[in-house]
Amino acid sequence: MFRRVPVTVPFARRPPGVTIAAMTSPQPAETPTRKRSAQTATLAEIAREAGVSAPTVSKVLNGRADVAPSTRSRVEELLRAHGYRRRRAESTRSPLIDLVFHELESAWAMEVIRGVENVARDTGLSVVLSESAGRLTPGRTWADQVAARRPHGVILVLSGLDESQRALLTSRSIPFVVMDPAGDPGADVPSIGATNWQGGLAATRHLVDLGHTRIGAISGPTRMMCSRARIDGYRAALETAGLPVDPDLIVTGDFHHEAGYRQGLELLRRPDRPTAVFAGNDLQALGLYEAARELGLRIPQDLSVVGFDDLPVARWVGPPLTTVRQPLMEMAEAAARLVLDLGRDEGSSTATRVELATSLEVRSSTAPPREG
Repeated sequence: MFRRVPVTVPFARRPPGVTIAAMTSPQPAETPTRKRSAQTATLAEIAREAGVSAPTVSKVLNGRADVAPSTRSRVEELLRAHGYRRRRAESTRSPLIDLVFHELESAWAMEVIRGVENVARDTGLSVVLSESAGRLTPGRTWADQVAARRPHGVILVLSGLDESQRALLTSRSIPFVVMDPAGDPGADVPSIGATNWQGGLAATRHLVDLGHTRIGAISGPTRMMCSRARIDGYRAALETAGLPVDPDLIVTGDFHHEAGYRQGLELLRRPDRPTAVFAGNDLQALGLYEAARELGLRIPQDLSVVGFDDLPVARWVGPPLTTVRQPLMEMAEAAARLVLDLGRDEGSSTATRVELATSLEVRSSTAPPREG
């Protein structure tokens, strides 16, 4: 189930203006009104006309999430035809931006929080944090709680919305943006991402230019678009250089240190081990560091390593990690600006998809392969 993050936060310092969502009684939903005319009908009459129950009509009128999208659309059309309207004044919105994480404990969560908070602070808003407990979409009750809260907008990080949640937020004029979407968010969903394919290409091309010909890869979860894009960039760099793509040198794990360690051992214990490895993110790269040390391999003398993200820890480890910088704070700022822009123009239905450029940060974890 969707869970609220407890008030104790896993960060040393919480950015000003950031609130951790706690379980509270939702504020009353905005009151629907009806324009009097000769065409008015009771909810029971509308229910009969729509072929649904009166409670279902009431749910649609009050913005509840637990209604099928096709039913919601049919009932809303009849409500409009009979003069029912929902009050949608800007003043009814709470001075909040809802920020939803796939995993709040992720190493780069603080960069995203800072980016959203930068924009929120400039516009007099606060940020409410919650997480989907590792699920790709928030739980069933989440959309009802957001609809009751009526924030200025919702930003979902490595997460998404199912069809009923999207329909509910849209019906309540609550704009939403997906940042770094895990799957395909749909052509009509605004999203902010990074050039993951280009980043994978640049990382692998750097290793090729150093003279490596046996280059392994540790990929992230295949269900995530960013993982697939990064590994596709890796393949493209090898193919462009005329090097074979050896499936035995590509292993898959989640985006955590432990996966980098386990998958790193698998790669490095091969008799024909790679001389360089492109890791799907910095945490995997740090796990690979540990695997190399356990096997007596030196970085970069015996093994070159490239990561992805450019977390602060990438500059602190020994040796400092060559990595692809993903502009997380800038992505978060762009997502916050976009969701507020969408809220100011409720009539706009044009979806926006933006990818910010990645860049290679060359440090001390890569070098030409040893001769012989």
